[in-house]
Amino acid sequence: MRPKSFRVELEPAERAELLLLISRGNAPARTIARAHILLAAAEDRFDAYVDAALHVSEATVPRVRHRFAEAPRGERLERALYDRPRPGATRKLDVKGEATLIALACSKSPEGRTVWSMHLLADRLVELHVIESISDDTVRRTLGEKSAQAVVERALVHRASRRRLRLAYGGRAGPLRRGRDHA
Repeated sequence: MRPKSFRVELEPAERAELLLLISRGNAPARTIARAHILLAAAEDRFDAYVDAALHVSEATVPRVRHRFAEAPRGERLERALYDRPRPGATRKLDVKGEATLIALACSKSPEGRTVWSMHLLADRLVELHVIESISDDTVRRTLGEKSAQAVVERALVHRASRRRLRLAYGGRAGPLRRGRDHA
C-alpha cells in the first residue's frame, strides 16, 4: 500500500458537522459520500477499503483528502465537500461579451453555412475584438448556461415543427385567446 500523502485530521466541530450532514440525509449523494470519505480518512482507513465500501472511484478518495488538506483552516470542509469554482478563476466573457455571443448565435448564420458552429462563433468574437482569444468549448458552455436561463425567463417557446406554443418545460400552453394582449 502507498503511504497517504495528505492526512485528514478533523477538529471536533468538523467531525460533528460531518456527522450531522450524514444523519440529516438531505444533501446530494456526492456530498454525503465525501463526508463519509473524510470521516474514514480521519480514522486512517486505507483508500482501497474506503472506495470499495462507498462505491466510489479509486481517484475520488485521494482527491477529497487532497482538497481538504490543501484548503485554509476555515474552508477545509467547504472545499472538500462541495464543487465550487476555484477562487481567483475569472470568467472569460464579461456580461457584454456574453450578450454579444448570444446575439451572434441568434443572428443569421454566415453565408454558405446553415447554422453557427461553436468554432465559427469563437472566431467571430475574436474578429469583433470582443475578446483576445476564446475556445469553442468556452463558447459552448456559455451558451448552454445562458440559453437555459433564457428559456426559464421566457415562459413560452415556439415550436416551428408543430406551430404550437409550449411551456418552457415542454408542456402544452393551451389555446391562445384574443384579448387585450393578442391582436
